[in-house]
Amino acid sequence: MTAQITVTEGGIAHNTLMIYGIVGSVVLIYLTYLNTLTGTQLFSFFGGLGAIAALIWGSSTIKRLCSYGIGTGVPSAGMIAFGSGVIAMLLATKFGIASPIVALVLGFVIGAILGYIANNILAMKIPVMIQSIAELAAVGSMVMMGFSVMATGSFTFNFLSVTKVVAIVGENATVVGANTAYVTSLLGGSLIAVIFMLGALAIQHGFNACLGPSEKQDRTLMLTAEVGFLSMVMVAILSYVYLDLVALAISLIVSVAGWYYTYSRYIALSKRDAAAWLDTKPIVEAEGH
Repeated sequence: MTAQITVTEGGIAHNTLMIYGIVGSVVLIYLTYLNTLTGTQLFSFFGGLGAIAALIWGSSTIKRLCSYGIGTGVPSAGMIAFGSGVIAMLLATKFGIASPIVALVLGFVIGAILGYIANNILAMKIPVMIQSIAELAAVGSMVMMGFSVMATGSFTFNFLSVTKVVAIVGENATVVGANTAYVTSLLGGSLIAVIFMLGALAIQHGFNACLGPSEKQDRTLMLTAEVGFLSMVMVAILSYVYLDLVALAISLIVSVAGWYYTYSRYIALSKRDAAAWLDTKPIVEAEGH
């Protein structure tokens, strides 16, 4: 038996945030298809923005699930979201242009199965468990896909599993051959694991850091967005391996600008909600110690 711990009321309804998250993440990830249509990599940053739209939805889902007092469930919810989401994302990348939609659907299906197991076989008996785990798996799949396309420029399996290797020799930098390799790809080079952790930290940190009697929805979601943009900065740096310098620069500028704005807003919201705001000074070390 579980008892719900009441959290702050007001703000945007969870189902509304879910709709925003689904539509926003799908549309923004599909905007990266402009890379294919234009023969460039300039629109890769839209994948990161799609990931952030999904992260905000996921943060609301974690708040809803963990309001039932499951304790360490906040970070573990982030892990199960991406542990199941990465399966849905990788399977979906084989479906070409339909990959983002397939990833979303597979995430819901896999998550619903895991939620049923947790609620009925492991007997956690949380009323929103099945829906919440289904949502989190879908969020995980969309975040993984968004960050992956931001890094590589495409949401199809071929771009995630192989990368072009060019052999250059001589003082004149003569190209003597070009081939594709798995070992340096997003999957083969294990950069997908970095994306996994960047997303998992971003989805759970907002509510984990802000929970308590003074928790406010706008502050929690702003922190989630801030960590999401910080993760975007890291993904932009990773994309150096796969994108041209212009596309990398655009992704980095968008990421840093988004992080600066959300960080500034989060500090302002923290000052608004704090009982007092005291600027601390460095601790002076005693001489001889």
